[in-house]
Amino acid sequence: MALPALAVSPASGQLTGHGMDGFYRDGRRILSRCELQVAGDEPLIVQGRLTGADRARFIGTIRRAGERGPDPEIRMERLRSADGTEQITFRSSAARPVRLPVEIRLGTDLAELGSVAVGLPGPELRAAVHGSGLRWSGTGVHAVVSVTPSPQDALASPGLLRWEIDLPPGGHRTIELRAALEYGTGGPGSPSGHHRYPVGIRIPGPRTGALTPRTRSDRPPRPWTAARLECDDHRADALMASSLDDLHGLVMRDPIAAADMYVAGGFPWRCGLAPVEALWAARMLLPLGTRLAAGTLRALARSQQAAPGADFGRIPGALRDTGPHSPPSCTGIEATLLFPAVLAEARRWGLPEQETERLLPAAERCLTWLRRVTDPPGGGRGYVPDPVPGGPYRCETQAHAHRAALLGADLLDVCGSADASALRDWAAGLRTRFRRDFWLEDPAGGRPAALLTADGRPVPHLGSATAHLLDTGLLGGGTSAPGLLDPAQADQLAGLLGSPAMDSGWGLRGLSAKESGYNPFGHRSGAVRVHETAIAAAGLAAAGHEQVAGALTRGVLDAADSFGHRLPEMYAGEQRTTGGAPVPHPSACRPAAVAAGGAVHILVALAGLRPDVPAGTVSVRPLATAPLGAMQLTGLSVAEQPFAVRISRLGMGMVETAAEGLQLGS
Repeated sequence: MALPALAVSPASGQLTGHGMDGFYRDGRRILSRCELQVAGDEPLIVQGRLTGADRARFIGTIRRAGERGPDPEIRMERLRSADGTEQITFRSSAARPVRLPVEIRLGTDLAELGSVAVGLPGPELRAAVHGSGLRWSGTGVHAVVSVTPSPQDALASPGLLRWEIDLPPGGHRTIELRAALEYGTGGPGSPSGHHRYPVGIRIPGPRTGALTPRTRSDRPPRPWTAARLECDDHRADALMASSLDDLHGLVMRDPIAAADMYVAGGFPWRCGLAPVEALWAARMLLPLGTRLAAGTLRALARSQQAAPGADFGRIPGALRDTGPHSPPSCTGIEATLLFPAVLAEARRWGLPEQETERLLPAAERCLTWLRRVTDPPGGGRGYVPDPVPGGPYRCETQAHAHRAALLGADLLDVCGSADASALRDWAAGLRTRFRRDFWLEDPAGGRPAALLTADGRPVPHLGSATAHLLDTGLLGGGTSAPGLLDPAQADQLAGLLGSPAMDSGWGLRGLSAKESGYNPFGHRSGAVRVHETAIAAAGLAAAGHEQVAGALTRGVLDAADSFGHRLPEMYAGEQRTTGGAPVPHPSACRPAAVAAGGAVHILVALAGLRPDVPAGTVSVRPLATAPLGAMQLTGLSVAEQPFAVRISRLGMGMVETAAEGLQLGS
């Protein structure tokens, strides 16, 4: 992936036209078939793997008629890039010259990615010979494949290109394909109409009426530092590097302001701006700099409801399934509450004051919405309803609201607003109400309710969403904000999260295995969601529950090893067994912004970094248990300057690089 370009294929490297196979650009499938035959047969692929988030390499051998012995004399290397280029190289170890007949069969339907993802591709289009390759035309859009060297034969009807390649002894020859998208004016498929694809990718319009070719991707730079992890457990190093590579493949420029970058939600369902996923990824990457957070916040501020009314200050967002026990929740509500928290924490990590001031009005609008929705004209329960004004009132939504109020009050202090004190008072009232209404006593020690219904009845199901109660946010002086639970309740929740009913061995289940409606493949009713497991581990570590935090961290690391260090958004919550492996979820995004961001978050959290750049301090509070052994984090960023820290096997932290004048806090 190198959005807005990507390529999908099986490990054979052959694009067969089935499923999601293809090269895609701007939400269109440029090629659905790219099938290679050499000497009348397909190459025998002996290895196919990603070499980066945006490229893959396939190695194969060629067997010719009459060839003797077990050792192949002709080998093939197929290098594929997400931007639509492919290099096919043949190498010979034969003692004599070899002539290879090569055929590549091409085809496309120019279907939209959203349609392909749900199994509704279009009919294959008829090709036309075009220059040194082939061309397919749809309404206002065209796919073009050019090749070097030019083929001896180009047959439009079957979409076939042919070569006779002469290989000298020890020699090699390369064929390069370049797939591109061209736009024309007029028609419903024209980008001049700013058609938005189902996956959320906007096609920029052409500047002239001529065809506009789109070939190599203008890949944005990484909006974070070149962070690196060196750990006794080398799998952690690989997970960190792969996750950052995946996140780079998901980076997109805002079409309105190209300098602002954010990460798309994931492939294949959210290849555009998904507000909640973008904010979570930006928050989790704050130790690598504030540039991604700033770009994400600016992009979302432009989408914020600014017209007077009930939705003033709210960030739009889609509904999402929440399992069998409650109606869908609204991602826009979570994004609205997350916005001021991300801005406040970005300031603690070193977001320049002028950037904070620029984004402060949007954060104030979010906080205005928060106060209004919990104190409506007709009266209310003092909780944030989700998704509609009448409820229900979810426990995780109250956690987001509480964090937004406390961290938002910190922001308002910057501008000397009198509303800061009122927000803190509101948060204190929410803590009192929550501990009274949401905590359910039972013989096992009690648990938080999953939600309150519109009439105030608690629903007791235990799930991973309760982990958000431990994610309180960062205040000044390296301190964590107070939580909605009191210390005894937080200790009880930690025990519940670490129990076999919640911890699958690969991470937290979305719903306890003891609850009715549990389904190990349920999006929110049993599957392991990586970013919620990361939130739980970091929150548990900050609250002093290091054993449970370490167990969850090791479980995610073990799962990542099974997935080749590219974690999916979620996987089945089946219980871990000896010799077993986590089972992929068929509908999970992979790569996914929140999974890749969660992997970075859970690893960096082991160092326990708590900066307060406005106060000129940074605290380092690593886990004393050192669950992954000794580790060194370099290339981090605090106060917009390089930061490096080393953690010993005894859990002792040592800052090795820091900005001048930054003091080490207690």
